Amino acid sequence: MTAPLYSLLEGLVLGGISAFAEARYPGVAVQAVMLTIGTLVVMLVLYRTRVIQATERFKLGVIAATGGICLIYMVSILLGFFGIQVPKIYQAGPIGIAFSLLVVGIAALNLILDFDLIERGAAQGAPKFMEWYGGFAVMVTLIWLYLEILRLLSKMRSRR
Repeated sequence: MTAPLYSLLEGLVLGGISAFAEARYPGVAVQAVMLTIGTLVVMLVLYRTRVIQATERFKLGVIAATGGICLIYMVSILLGFFGIQVPKIYQAGPIGIAFSLLVVGIAALNLILDFDLIERGAAQGAPKFMEWYGGFAVMVTLIWLYLEILRLLSKMRSRR
């Protein structure tokens, strides 16, 4: 019952963020969508051909890196309440762009975890309702990846 409401609100938020970025840097939203789709296809091919395998060490590394990024974001939000800005990583300088590239890379690697979740669930005969969880996991990762690519492209455009 909450899925349609969630989808509507998510669409409005993503549309608003995209429209804001598009108004500031024309064409950036379309580029971000295309790069997100391209990243999805590349990661799926790398996963299906077993070039990248979701080993336990791989999973641990990606989860730890994702947790580290989450921690950085949470600390910067918390510090923002007190008027303290985290320097460099949100700016368009070399450190900010490198940080955004790192985050895009980690977000892309999270797709491998999502594909593995779906594949293992299917192999183990997971109940039909679990398909929704796999689809939701991929969607959340794609949205994160899109927003990070949009941020990266915006940083790169602001340097011109």
